[in-house]
Amino acid sequence: MKLFVVGFGGGNFRNMTVEAVEAIEKSEIIVGYKVYTDLIKKIFPEKEYISTGMKQETERVRIALDKAKNRDISIVCSGDSGIYGMAGLVLEMSAEYPEVEIEIVSGVTSAVSGGAVLGAPLTHDFAVISLSDLLTPKEKIIRRLRCASEADFTIVLYNPSSRNRPDYLKKACEIMLEYKSPETVCGIVRNIARDGQSSRILTLAELAEISVDMFTTVFIGNSETKVINGKMVTPRGYKDV
Repeated sequence: MKLFVVGFGGGNFRNMTVEAVEAIEKSEIIVGYKVYTDLIKKIFPEKEYISTGMKQETERVRIALDKAKNRDISIVCSGDSGIYGMAGLVLEMSAEYPEVEIEIVSGVTSAVSGGAVLGAPLTHDFAVISLSDLLTPKEKIIRRLRCASEADFTIVLYNPSSRNRPDYLKKACEIMLEYKSPETVCGIVRNIARDGQSSRILTLAELAEISVDMFTTVFIGNSETKVINGKMVTPRGYKDV
């Protein structure tokens, strides 16, 4: 049988790919982090669901692989399953389950969907960095921030803050301000493709002084990013060719 590893985007039907919808429709059971299965239940209420909590990723994948021995199953992630998602862990653990076919189903990650809300911030080279130090050493996150800032990438920050990391975004901004102008155009989008979606365009100096949460995606422009008609735009350079 088959295990689909599904990225379902932001959490509403319009933000899901056709491939993701088809995979979930084919599946008898949906496995996932409770926050995510609660979102999917609103769209596919007839399915059977198995949910686990935060920091139970290995258990979640084990359940999905065991169930997929006899039927088609989906394990779901918000955004894209291969970008800070479950695809890597599923493939690692699938070596113990050679009888289970794995299919990775891509989704719309918040760098893409949030970027569309703001305008066109990612039309040139960019870096995506998670500020969560749960699985990545803080020193490595700082080094990546420095390198991306020095190279003048547009930067997208995932997991910018949490109850245990309330000052991480401010610290990240302080690092980026060593290489970027305080007037660098930035943007934030909260609850992308969900109820209560909100967005704001601001400067890097202003960004350093605001509070955000885990449901916020942060965009820091490069040296050419500008605001055009209220939209955040990073030129690709077509006009100069």
